[in-house]
Amino acid sequence: MKAEADAAANTGPAPDADAGAGRSAPPSQTPARTKGEETRALILETAMRLFQERGYEKTTMRAIAAEAGVSVGNAYYYFDSKAALITGFYDRMSHEHAADARARMEGVKDFNERLNIAVLSWVDCAAPYHEFAAQFFSTAADPDSPLSPFSDESHPARAEAVQIFREVLDGSQLGPKVDAELRGLLPDLLWLHLMGVVLYWVFDRTEDTERTRAFVRRLTPVVAKVVRLTRYRAFRPLVRDAVGLMEEFVIPKVRAGAKL
Repeated sequence: MKAEADAAANTGPAPDADAGAGRSAPPSQTPARTKGEETRALILETAMRLFQERGYEKTTMRAIAAEAGVSVGNAYYYFDSKAALITGFYDRMSHEHAADARARMEGVKDFNERLNIAVLSWVDCAAPYHEFAAQFFSTAADPDSPLSPFSDESHPARAEAVQIFREVLDGSQLGPKVDAELRGLLPDLLWLHLMGVVLYWVFDRTEDTERTRAFVRRLTPVVAKVVRLTRYRAFRPLVRDAVGLMEEFVIPKVRAGAKL
């Protein structure tokens, strides 16, 4: 792959002058795309289509460039590897999920309903990529892979998703009542809850992933009930033990992508 990248560096026209290889900003912040942003989006969209049609492993950067109508060197300018394309996809998905979930939650105060909306919003946003997700799951499951949802490369998308669950809590009537020791960690824990749903979703073969949706609708009230129970004094020792466990073993991995 590196050899291909080095060879491609001198191939074709120079990258757009106004382009940047950084992460895409949410559409709401960029009402008018520059030529560079349009090229980057074209490469990403082409890659996602080819991944779905041919499979992740069988799709090369050269094939993506040819299909998108750009030089191989230009493709590598925007995305230095196939893994970087998936990271770009994660970023785009997180932007779409955030915008959709916020719109759906507007005016809703019930914690259970807000949590249900946020998770099902992700399922809806990811629906077009369901078959593709199953193809690269084995790679993403590798803890050393940049495609892992816990990797350093995935941290910006992960942080945006955690922020959505912070808003799920803060915008609800339950938010101020949650135990103070748990409140700071709860968004991260709710993101882990989403990861469990995502795993179920990857292997769901029902039409429109209806079983995943039913799973979310049944599981959300249970999660909400557990969160509500933390308000009671009798559960404080258990909450403190759980917080200590999460802070030592789980949260550092979620927040920084550090190796276990």
